[in-house]
Amino acid sequence: QVQLVESGGGLVQAGGSLRLSCAASGSIFSVNAMGWYRQAPGNERELVATITRGLTTNYADSMKGRFTISRNNAKNTVYLQMNSLKPEDTAVYYCTGNVISSPYYSTDDYWGQGTQVTVSS
Repeated sequence: QVQLVESGGGLVQAGGSLRLSCAASGSIFSVNAMGWYRQAPGNERELVATITRGLTTNYADSMKGRFTISRNNAKNTVYLQMNSLKPEDTAVYYCTGNVISSPYYSTDDYWGQGTQVTVSS
């Protein structure tokens, strides 16, 4: 069993900052790419950012310059630093990880339960 658990969401005023964390735990051999997606009410889930195990990052255009993704491979944890937040950033933020689980070394994508981020104007 593998679990991804997010934390750090909440309510913030426009222009403020939040830092999200997501820790993977369970029967893990290794974690490949990890990432963050978000879903606002009435919208489809969209990419925020991804990061490989080798720390190569990729961002959605609207997040570049404001959001920073990072990870700690030793802790199987991914972070999302969000600055200059806007009301349109309000959404449920989900983390995901491509996990090689033990003991059979199967590879699957796992998702967290989501954490709410609300930006007030």
